[in-house]
Order: sequence, then structure tokens, then C-alpha cells
Amino acid sequence: MKLLPLLFLALASFGAPAAEPIDPSAADRAALEALPGATSVLLQRGARVLVELYARGADAGTLHDTRSVGKSVTAMLVAAAVQDGLLRRDTPVFAAFADLEPIAHDGPAKQAITVEDLLTMSSALDCDDNLDASPGNEEGMYPQPRWLRWALDLPTRAVARDAQGRGPWAYCTAGSFLLGQLLERRVPGGLEAYAEERLFKPLAIAAWQWHHSPAGETMTGGGLRLRTRDWAALMQTLLQRGRWQGRAVLAPAQVDALLTVRRTTPFGMDYGELFWRRDYELSCGRYSGWMMSGNGGNQIVMLPALDTVVALTRTHYNQRGMHQQSWAFTTALLDRHVCARAGLSKADTPG
Repeated sequence: MKLLPLLFLALASFGAPAAEPIDPSAADRAALEALPGATSVLLQRGARVLVELYARGADAGTLHDTRSVGKSVTAMLVAAAVQDGLLRRDTPVFAAFADLEPIAHDGPAKQAITVEDLLTMSSALDCDDNLDASPGNEEGMYPQPRWLRWALDLPTRAVARDAQGRGPWAYCTAGSFLLGQLLERRVPGGLEAYAEERLFKPLAIAAWQWHHSPAGETMTGGGLRLRTRDWAALMQTLLQRGRWQGRAVLAPAQVDALLTVRRTTPFGMDYGELFWRRDYELSCGRYSGWMMSGNGGNQIVMLPALDTVVALTRTHYNQRGMHQQSWAFTTALLDRHVCARAGLSKADTPG
């Protein structure tokens, strides 16, 4: 397997050490080779890219299929549309599709579903990708000729809402797809043109590939392909409170909305608006991280307190332990390049 290191830090040597120090770049290459299906990793702290490696035939120009990582891009586009006055988070979703009536299982529960419900995976749709028997399981959508018709016609479930008006959390790809179809109808030029003008061009993202249904509907529940550097740039923009290289892309208030914990999940993580939150136990302390996550162990992570972004792409789809493997890999990478290089210890942990 050939790995292509594009950029790494050279170790400075002061004096004559008693033993040859371990080269972090060699450890990174070995770790990436050992991680099943790993195709790239990029670690950036502040403005400096400390690690950029490719494996298994990938290179800097490869467009990576990171599966559900693309859901977080959908959330960023929704945030942009809200900022631009094209949507509200309390906008009823199904009212936008009145031209497609009759809609199966229609009623007050379905008509009350809002943009925010879909962003937080807490709508009344009977849709749970983690349950094979769920009517809304994503595997039932892909054989359909028109995914929008299928998603609109899903049944609803009885939900008990909390004090904030949110229903119980259930992971629903169809809901993220519906958000994209709503954007298609609300934003100038349609979803893909809006994404290009509003998000991709400002970040100098020059190449991408959307996944489509048999009817040509843009899939916003996953499957968007981007280069590793561009996945990192998206997260870096959020880390910088919505700015990219000095240019405002999203308002800080929209970034806050995306990265505020809305729900807890059964997986030991919190959930914002199509973003995950978990803690990373590093040698220099425990740090909160926000994550775009997708099947195969794909993870784009930012740790605000460390001013750090890690983009890890993999093709280890549908394998047990894939996400845990990626967390362990990222933790070791952060230990080598952030904790050790910066001389941080647990005493430096914020709070």
C-alpha cells in the first residue's frame, strides 16, 4: 500500500538525544495502514496542517464517499437559508408539498413537523434507521423510483414532547432527505446551485459529487463526495464561528444553533442539528468535540478548545466497531500531534 504524505512537521533536534525519537509521521503512516478501509486523514491546528496522508489509492484529488457525513452539510445549508430569510426553523415542512397531495397518513401530527424537528431527528415520522422493521428505515427508500413520494407518505408515530416541544430522538435519513427537498423548493436556483454559490464557492471548493435518486432528486441524507481538504474546510469554518479565511460564510448565531446540544442519543453521544457531540479522552485531558459522522467510520471532528480539526475518511462500510476504531485512531493522532507537541497535560484542560 502506498501512502502519500503531503505535509508533516519536521522534528527539531536539540543536542544529542540518548535514543532516536519516534517520528510522528511514521507512526501516522503505520496507523493509517492498519486502520481498515482508511483512505485519508488530515489534522489541522489553527492555520497549520500538521498531518495530511492518503492511502489505498486515494490522493488529494479524491472525492470521498463519506455517507452520512453529508447530513451535516445539509444542516449548514439550512442554516444559510435561515440566515438568508428563506426558511425558519419553525417552518412546517409538509405545507411546502401541498401540490403533491393527497399525502398518505396525513393529519395534525404530520402537518406539525417542522424544520427543527428534522434537524434534530425528533420528528413524528415513524422512521428509525436503527430498526429494520421501521416503516421509515432508509433501506426502504432506495428501491423506490421517487424518494420524495416515499418519504412524504411515511406513517407517523405517537410522540411525547418535552418542555422544549421536541419529540424522542430517532435516526432518520428520510428526514434529512426531506430537508433537501424543502430547500430545493425554497432557495434560488434550486438546492445544488444554492450549495455551490452559498457554501462551496466561498470555501474555494471546486469539485464535488451529489448522489441522486432514480428520478434525479438530490440526496441530502448522505453520499455527498468531497476532497479531504474540503471536508476539513467545512469544519474549520464552523470552528472559526462561520468564517473562512476572513470571509463571513455563516453568522455566529447560525453556528451556535447547529452546535447546541438538542438531544441525547442511545449511543453515549449528544446531538445538535445533524451534528454529533462526544468527549475525547486525551493524554492531556478530556475535550468536547463536534463531529460529522458517516457509515464506514468516516468522521470529521473539531475540538474547539484545542483549535483543531481532524478529517478521517474510510470505506469500512457496515462493519461492527467502525466508529470506535475511528475514535481510537483520532485520539492517538491528537495525543501525538496536539498534546505531545504542544506540551499539554491534563492540568491544561479547560474548566
